[in-house]
Amino acid sequence: MARVKGALATRKRRKKVLKLAKGYFGAKSKLFKTAKEAVMKSGNYAYIGRKQKKRDFRRLWITRISAACKLNDINYSTFINGLNKAGVSINRKMMADLAVNDPDGFSSLVKTAKKALEK
Repeated sequence: MARVKGALATRKRRKKVLKLAKGYFGAKSKLFKTAKEAVMKSGNYAYIGRKQKKRDFRRLWITRISAACKLNDINYSTFINGLNKAGVSINRKMMADLAVNDPDGFSSLVKTAKKALEK
């Protein structure tokens, strides 16, 4: 049987890593070993960042809702509790959008929450 060398596969693998490292500073974009380390590290950062993005947006929405609640003389936790008691199921993304773009609609939500808390 003929002897098979791995030159083609090795070259292909190395080119793939170097292509991913394109634009990195200095040797990280030129040398395979350092490029591989940088690509692995950046992949880890990207993975973590995808999780953090979800957290960051939720924090932003809660901050916007809280600010709009303060304008309507209620705090955030009381407002959310009132909505839960009223059986209103609207996500924080939509509430934050209402708070920013439709203050009148948001104040009607606040009135619903306050009414549910009085009962």
